[in-house]
Amino acid sequence: MKKTVLKQIKNLRLGDLVRIEWFDASIGRSRGTGPIDIPVRSWGIFLGVFGEKNRQIILAQNNFRFTETIYDSDYTAIPLAWTVNVVVIEKSHLPVDEAQRVLDSFISGKRQAIRFRRRQWRSVNSEELD
Repeated sequence: MKKTVLKQIKNLRLGDLVRIEWFDASIGRSRGTGPIDIPVRSWGIFLGVFGEKNRQIILAQNNFRFTETIYDSDYTAIPLAWTVNVVVIEKSHLPVDEAQRVLDSFISGKRQAIRFRRRQWRSVNSEELD
């Protein structure tokens, strides 16, 4: 991993609105095709870097406030080793006290990974919207 990325991440603070540029991986299925790097840009509220063996940047992307202290969050976990650039869009976009409550809820398990929620989405015909 680049030293510049580590420096960028060390400058992030809880509650910053950021864009993370990274490469996802896909396995090619056609003959002779190996792994393919897929460029990705993810936006969200920085919650921190978690994991002991496989460190991941956690971005909250949707937050549902049930009570003053209980939140549910859609989040993205981005492998630190796959990160190529970090851009701060706005420092302290989410006030620190609220960002801390979102983080506390994340840590306590009140969260939903985006990848699981995507399975629930389906196409809707325009007639169904009427």
